[in-house]
Amino acid sequence: MESTDAIEVCHLADPAATDALGRRLASQLLAAGAADGALLLLRGELGAGKTSLVQGLAAALGISEPVTSPTFALAQHYDTDVGSDAGTTALVHLDLYRLEPGAAADELFAQEEEDARGLGAVLAVEWPERLSFRPEGAWEVALSHREDGEGRLARITPPGFRPPGVTPPPAAPPAPR
Repeated sequence: MESTDAIEVCHLADPAATDALGRRLASQLLAAGAADGALLLLRGELGAGKTSLVQGLAAALGISEPVTSPTFALAQHYDTDVGSDAGTTALVHLDLYRLEPGAAADELFAQEEEDARGLGAVLAVEWPERLSFRPEGAWEVALSHREDGEGRLARITPPGFRPPGVTPPPAAPPAPR
């Protein structure tokens, strides 16, 4: 594992390592998200391990039901089985792969984000590049196959990170009164 001030790069040797990363990220997301839930964007080509990572995340959130890719359902809500929160939604898993970039993806994201925030759930979004914007306050994990064929790489970026030397975008103008 490599680390810089704000980005972590992990070598994931196998699906078990990807699952373990998801479990570790769960505690970071919950600590960062508090009562409003947290947002995790998952990037990577088909078969890169996005759903495997979400399976580990779900296990750490106390979800015992099987977690599968919501490619055809588009969104799945999972309830926790643990403690006083048993029966409440802990995870919303969204897959934008089948949607055209732009309005359709943006609309579904907005709906599921509102649901997740209202429930205090983690929202995990596969294929966020279909959105016409980058959601604020999001963690991001970019998964890729290693060139040598030995597993995968995960590049984890926390909310608000900007590489050194990159200036932030201008603030939105104030709303007219």
